[in-house]
Amino acid sequence: MARAQTALVLGATGGIGGEVARQLRDGGWEVKALKRGMASQSERRDGITWLQGDALNAADVRRAAEGCAVIVHAVNPPGYRRWAELVLPMLDNTIAAAAGTGATIVLPGTVYNYGPDAFPMLDEDAPQNPVTRKGAIRVEMECRLQRHAKQGGRVLIVRAGDFFGPQAGNNWLSQGLIQPGKPVSRIQNPAQPGVGHQWAYLPDVARTMVALLAQRETLAPFATFHMAGFWDADGRQMAQAIQRVAARHGGEPRISAFPWWLIRCIAPFNTTLRELLEMRYLWRQPVQMINTKLQGVLGQEPNTPLDEAVEATLRGLGCLGPIDSTEAGRGVVAA
Repeated sequence: MARAQTALVLGATGGIGGEVARQLRDGGWEVKALKRGMASQSERRDGITWLQGDALNAADVRRAAEGCAVIVHAVNPPGYRRWAELVLPMLDNTIAAAAGTGATIVLPGTVYNYGPDAFPMLDEDAPQNPVTRKGAIRVEMECRLQRHAKQGGRVLIVRAGDFFGPQAGNNWLSQGLIQPGKPVSRIQNPAQPGVGHQWAYLPDVARTMVALLAQRETLAPFATFHMAGFWDADGRQMAQAIQRVAARHGGEPRISAFPWWLIRCIAPFNTTLRELLEMRYLWRQPVQMINTKLQGVLGQEPNTPLDEAVEATLRGLGCLGPIDSTEAGRGVVAA
């Protein structure tokens, strides 16, 4: 029998998984997390119960999910290696565990599911006709979750823009715009001039998920929500915010164009760069999600002011100095 306030987070060592785990913990939930390579079978650390196991192992996931009302599926294969091959079996393990416990599955969604026929404004009913291999796999993931919901399961998908945050892992801001661990001296902007881009501050995304989970019994069995996050209307506002924050700390970073030409040359020999190049279309045309449905349920979307979010992010990435543990999760609510 699932306990109402117990959650299993798969991917708790990553950006969105870790943020959701901490916010659930701070909201009074009992949080369990699965982690490979632990010396012991379980350990209690930072208010979270860490369990030895692998999301690729169905028995490990099933065992960890016992007694859980929620499973947050925010996990990827180690190092993103063999992503296309392993991501669906990992999801199948989560679905099987949820079917056995009655737990609600939470999935961080992406805009990769959509193609040009749905652009530029996306609501939850927009057609999903992706133009990339990664997008097709993301659509298949959601199709499997929808089948699970039709068979009596419960699913919550929260779709947001490009992640950034003080403890974010693989994302455009930390891997493309700046260099973590060093003062910001140069900002490489991947956006095409005048083309808008959507960003999502991880603490705000996690707060949104936790708030929706508090109302999960009133939501549809297969519930999807889009976040507005921060809309960079001309493709320069995020870079300029980084520049402003760095300047307040004595930096003088310049903004330059991201070297797409170099990525194109190296991509044939590097899997990560091939993935970046495949997603370039999202920087060449505006793709904006509409949060009307989310506002209808929550009233307002959690929205930390941009400069505050960027400052916390740069501190967390080691670009400004150490971050106060309370600063990363602080935010305000705005429409």
